[in-house]
Amino acid sequence: MKQVLLAAAAAAAFSIALPAAAQNLAIVNGKPVPKARADLLASQLQKSGRAMSAEIEKQVKEEVIAREIFMQEAQKRGLDASDDFKAQMELARQTILIRELFADHQKANPVTDAEVRAEYDKFAAANSGKEFKARHILVEKEDEAKAIVAQLKKGGKFEDIARKQSKDPGSGANGGDLDWANPNNYVPEFAQAMVKLGKGQMTQEPVKSQFGWHIIRVDDIRDAQLPPFDQVRPQIQQQLQQQRLAKFQEDLRAKAKVE
Repeated sequence: MKQVLLAAAAAAAFSIALPAAAQNLAIVNGKPVPKARADLLASQLQKSGRAMSAEIEKQVKEEVIAREIFMQEAQKRGLDASDDFKAQMELARQTILIRELFADHQKANPVTDAEVRAEYDKFAAANSGKEFKARHILVEKEDEAKAIVAQLKKGGKFEDIARKQSKDPGSGANGGDLDWANPNNYVPEFAQAMVKLGKGQMTQEPVKSQFGWHIIRVDDIRDAQLPPFDQVRPQIQQQLQQQRLAKFQEDLRAKAKVE
């Protein structure tokens, strides 16, 4: 409204002063509440992805008025003069200023589509080939693992033994199921043993890794299933932005003279 009036004033070569009430959202206990507060809050909501509507605008107005009521009461009690309040305000000032610094850096150093594509191609190259749908049983001692192998060879059910004895909390409850994965996702000892197995085969001897002793079974093998580029583009872009921001922070700390 203000911009429209000012534009009209300029065109007519004279100025019109806006009524004070038009610049205020409300009057609370005799104190004007500037409309700019609601505009700022609405702007923050829009940045977070919220679409504005008449209902949202009404909620914003009510929120701003409620904040003014509560602030007046806090000021009446002298809370804004307390040392604790001042300390928190200083921390908030630092946080906001640092956030603005990081936002400014990211704006000046955007991640390009070419960089995102290159990162995806690197990921695709590292994860191409075969994927294995495997299960494993993890125990602490070799003799325990050998006893399980013997039990399996006599007809024991892999899934049941995994649920009862596997020390891997992630897969044990699911019968040792590790789902589909590229061998690169596993520690070398595990991966090397797994890729030697065919579909339906199990390691005949326990495999030792930093986590303990494994009995591995391969349920299926397929060509690697990579997500399409457009599906993972946002995640890759965010990852590269975070890496760039981390490098910026490291460089600033390295250059700083701290005594």
